Amino acid sequence: MSWTDLTSWWLDEIATDPAYEEVVTPLLLDVLEPQAGKLYLDLGCGEGRVMRAVAEAGAVVHGIDLSYDLAARARNALVARLPPIPIRDDAYDGLFSVLVLEHIEDHARFFAEAARVSRRGGVLAVVVNHPVWTAPGSTPITDVDGEVLWRPGSYFSSGLSEEPAGETTVMFHHRSLSELLNSAARVGWSLQRMIEMPHHDLEVQSGIPRLLACRWALIR
Repeated sequence: MSWTDLTSWWLDEIATDPAYEEVVTPLLLDVLEPQAGKLYLDLGCGEGRVMRAVAEAGAVVHGIDLSYDLAARARNALVARLPPIPIRDDAYDGLFSVLVLEHIEDHARFFAEAARVSRRGGVLAVVVNHPVWTAPGSTPITDVDGEVLWRPGSYFSSGLSEEPAGETTVMFHHRSLSELLNSAARVGWSLQRMIEMPHHDLEVQSGIPRLLACRWALIR
């Protein structure tokens, strides 16, 4: 199933899930630290909710999304499948991506393309489902006493998993944390900050990381 077929599900999910407004978008703003007057690009912008939040800081924000309908709602957005990024070299002061990288097959090219379109000293901020969660076979389980435990799955191996999305499924690509950080470093991204967050709803899993946010600066 392609992402273009998931537009209705995406709009319904965003409209009804308070986690985006209460947790995910604030996490992106925290790690990105958008600056007024700077030019940013949202990689996988959806209907533009995070774009608008970054723009409220006084930044100029453009977007890219696979879905024509979502890009039209976002405005100032191109329609393209990532990667590549159909933008000229050295075009942006900063780039960001929210819950998108785990759905991209070629993460190394994602980081390389982001470096190409970023100006020297530019920043890249990414929020993803934590790799602990995306490892195939990882899942919360409940034992006979009702205690919620965590089954880690194949964390150190790359792999795929399909998760429910409305009446269909969406693909998750798993990479370990070290693979993500090393792929970014190989193309010139220097890690400035990393945040790991526990689950925002399940207190019994407060000791398990749920979201990962990183900010890099380009040092090529």
